[in-house]
Parts: sequence; structure tokens; C-alpha cells
Amino acid sequence: MFGFRKSRNAELNSQYATRADYCRIFQQEMRPLYLLSFLLTANHARAEQCYVEGMENAAKGSPVFKEWARSWSKRTVIQNAIRLVFSESDQSEVRDAWHDPLGEPRVSSVIDVVTRLAPLERFVFVMSVLERYSDRECSVLLNCMVKDVIDARLQALRALAGVDPVFSDAVESQSETQSGGRTDRARSTKSALSMLSAAYAGREDE
Repeated sequence: MFGFRKSRNAELNSQYATRADYCRIFQQEMRPLYLLSFLLTANHARAEQCYVEGMENAAKGSPVFKEWARSWSKRTVIQNAIRLVFSESDQSEVRDAWHDPLGEPRVSSVIDVVTRLAPLERFVFVMSVLERYSDRECSVLLNCMVKDVIDARLQALRALAGVDPVFSDAVESQSETQSGGRTDRARSTKSALSMLSAAYAGREDE
């Protein structure tokens, strides 16, 4: 009986992500996770802090199934960025430029616009558009109303449309509905985000 229980516990534990799993994820996906940190914080020092603490927090947090480990890793990075950027003790923002000599200049321009956005607009764009968080999830994590999330996303898309016309359709769709679910939003922004998503994920366009 006790042997069966030990075997069962070992089997259950093997299904959870370990520190080694998180170390591997943060190493293999260093570029996209660092870019996620930078897009949120707009600052290299804070981005590095989010990245490093994200790995530690992910490993020390609640048990997570291995297949959810990547999503959980991103979530810890986002939560760290929220704490750093919106903390009451540090409201000042020092913005850095994104340097990628081998990258696509068009992508760098979009990243530059994103980091120039107001903090709430920046976080809402990254979380709701790039990471596909629902408006409700964003409002809870960012401690604001759903309407604030919708308005912030529209402002972010308008700013992006000003530098790259591929975002114009997304602005028009968002302006017409002023809401819409995650699926509708993903559909309306698919073409507009293709080139940014490639850099964000650390891969070339297919």
C-alpha cells in the first residue's frame, strides 16, 4: 500500500515542471523572453531584472504542469514587470533604445513606438495583443477597469498605425467595436502583427 502511494506520488511529481525545466526554457527562449521584458519595461536594466527574477520566481512558485511551464514563465516575467513599472516607490521611467544591428529596421521602429507608449498602453498592447490575454485578465493584473484596457489598446494601435500602415486595419476594427472578444481581436490584427510577432518569437517569418 505504502509502496503504491510512493509510486503514485513520484508519478505525479514527474508531471510538474522543475527548476531544471525553467532553466532550460529561459536559456532556450532567452531572446523572446528578454524582448517581452524590454517591451514591458522599456529599459534594459529593468528588462534584465525581470528576466532573471522571472526564472527564480517561476521555479519557486506554485507547482505547474510541464506543458504549462512556458506560459507560466512568461506570466512571471509580466508580473515582475508590473511590479517594477507600477510600484508606488518608483514612478520614474528611463527609456532605452532597442539595439539589434542584425534585425529588421521596420521591426525596430515598431518596438521603438511600443516603448514610447504610456505604461498602461504599453502593457495592454503586449498583454492583450501579443500574449492574447483577455481584457478581464489584463484588468485584474493591471488593477484597472476593463474599459481602461480597451481604451489603452486603441491608443496603442493608433500610435503604431502612425509609424506602420499595417496596423491601420486593426485600429479601424477596434474603433468600430470598442470591445470584441479575444478571437475577433486576434483575427483583426493577424496580418498587422505578423512581422512583429516573428521578431518577438525570435524566428524568421514563415
